[in-house]
Amino acid sequence: MNTKAIRELKKSLVLTKRQQEIIVGTLLGDGHLETQDKGETYRLKIEHCGAQNEYLVWLYRELKSWIPSTPYTKVKNGKVYVGVRTYSHEAFRSFGRIFYQEGKKIIPTVVEKLFTPLSLAIWFMDDGSLKSTRHQTYVIHTLGYGRDELEGIQSILKNKFDLQTSLHKQKGKYWRLYIQSQSAKKFKELIKPHILPSMKYKLGNTLPKK
Repeated sequence: MNTKAIRELKKSLVLTKRQQEIIVGTLLGDGHLETQDKGETYRLKIEHCGAQNEYLVWLYRELKSWIPSTPYTKVKNGKVYVGVRTYSHEAFRSFGRIFYQEGKKIIPTVVEKLFTPLSLAIWFMDDGSLKSTRHQTYVIHTLGYGRDELEGIQSILKNKFDLQTSLHKQKGKYWRLYIQSQSAKKFKELIKPHILPSMKYKLGNTLPKK
């Protein structure tokens, strides 16, 4: 219900830099923007499996001023999911316009400005994993993104963080972003301060020696 009180509340809302960094990370990962007025305003929807409830609650607390109700729980195809939705607001419009083309989510080149270790950590918590105990490096599962977009994010990772990456084909159709072994230690040190306890299993226990 769009009451006068809610309208006044929305007028007072301003995205902090930290919140913008978080939004960039979740939009690269599992977050989605929805619009009901042809792009004038958007709302952010974040949904994760029930096992990631701690992570979802953390996101909720970080963005709490923008979220009208506590996290919801739903069951779909026998699986439990937890999620949140923000208010629809014009503050998300710039994200909607750069992250979506013809209704499809993309990786925009202008993301570099707000892309930080926090953004990268959130993307990793959403879609990343240890490649294997044998390789001791990391991958981000970037299903749905095209090679050109991923080459753009590779450049950002190299320019901003000096991370060496490569693209690996998966199932003959999709691409994964691979953190090369010589950058694995640096990648881990970059994101570790932002990784929640329940997600630290994704980092593994050991890394290659220098």
